[in-house]
Amino acid sequence: MTPQQIFETMYAKDYFSQWLGVHLLHIAAGRCSLSMLVRKDMLNGFGVLHGGVSFALADSAFAFASNSHRRISVSIETSISHTVAVFEGDTLTAAAEEQYLNHKLAIYYVTITNQHQQIVALFKGTVYRKTQEHTPLDETPPLPIKPH
Repeated sequence: MTPQQIFETMYAKDYFSQWLGVHLLHIAAGRCSLSMLVRKDMLNGFGVLHGGVSFALADSAFAFASNSHRRISVSIETSISHTVAVFEGDTLTAAAEEQYLNHKLAIYYVTITNQHQQIVALFKGTVYRKTQEHTPLDETPPLPIKPH
């Protein structure tokens, strides 16, 4: 399976990423970029983006990037630092990039930027790489993929 096919297979069952409204910008082996629009129902009591939402966006990019090598990869450790406040109407981009890969483990950094190219969060994640490979779905629903 190609990274694109793996994305499509995973996304078809990833109802949380669908709820976030993520759009695929780029997928390749060890890399994934997603974007999303910040909605009112994603804000916390201070009127800024809830940290769990930015974490979830980074986690989704991390998941798609780490699974792009065909082997099922599951998160074993993650962390995030929020650097700039995010508000309703902002567009966020999460870019995941592989930093280390071996037979059992892989490490990824994810940078989240806003529409002004400001870094709003930095995420690091480690996955355990299973020996099991992804298998295609019989049918995949249409995906929200933005043209370049």
